[in-house]
Amino acid sequence: MRLLVVEDEEDLVVALKVGLVRAGYAVDVAPDVDTATEKLAVNDYDLVLLDLNLPDGDGFSVCRAARATPGGPRILMLTARDRLADRVRGLDEGADDYLVKPFMLPELLARIRALLRREDGGTSVVEVGELRLDTARFEAFRGDRPLHLTPKEFGVLHYLMTRPGRVVPAEELLEHVWDENADPFTNTVRVTVGSLRRKITGDEEPLIETVIRQGYRLKEDNGLREDAR
Repeated sequence: MRLLVVEDEEDLVVALKVGLVRAGYAVDVAPDVDTATEKLAVNDYDLVLLDLNLPDGDGFSVCRAARATPGGPRILMLTARDRLADRVRGLDEGADDYLVKPFMLPELLARIRALLRREDGGTSVVEVGELRLDTARFEAFRGDRPLHLTPKEFGVLHYLMTRPGRVVPAEELLEHVWDENADPFTNTVRVTVGSLRRKITGDEEPLIETVIRQGYRLKEDNGLREDAR
């Protein structure tokens, strides 16, 4: 999943980005209101981690900008403002959660998983046919066989599993699974999908199809026996 961190404290930004990338997320950073607003206008994020005290304004305006887009990202406010009035205002302005600094990374990651689970029907486990993926445990299986995936392979599989049967263009995968530093003219998506396909397939039926000049599709009825369909 792709996240936007809106924060101007450089040390915190570095620590957050390291922790989030290690957890498998693609992360972009905005140090101020203007940059955050611009990135929200051109990129499709799943979640925004939002500080309220920014050098060129108040984070509440970023929250309103994100909420103005139908189907926009979840908002998790990360701020030193710990008064009850600030928490109430944050939630009333549209935040999905509110975490006061200082905080521990494990709690932040747990809150992120809880927010993103709402996109998966409230569960950390996604299942399509014989494929099963657990976003909380970072585990993936085909039947009983564990799949040892890199964070990017895991992200691609999660994106495809939440859109079974649909052709997903490479550009869409690049937009959601990689951060803004990814080069759109490289073959990074093709290489990642190829590696993922080999790990999933093994000696079994291929489940990810390449649709020429269109993208990639996860078979919607993958692994199901004819008498179970």
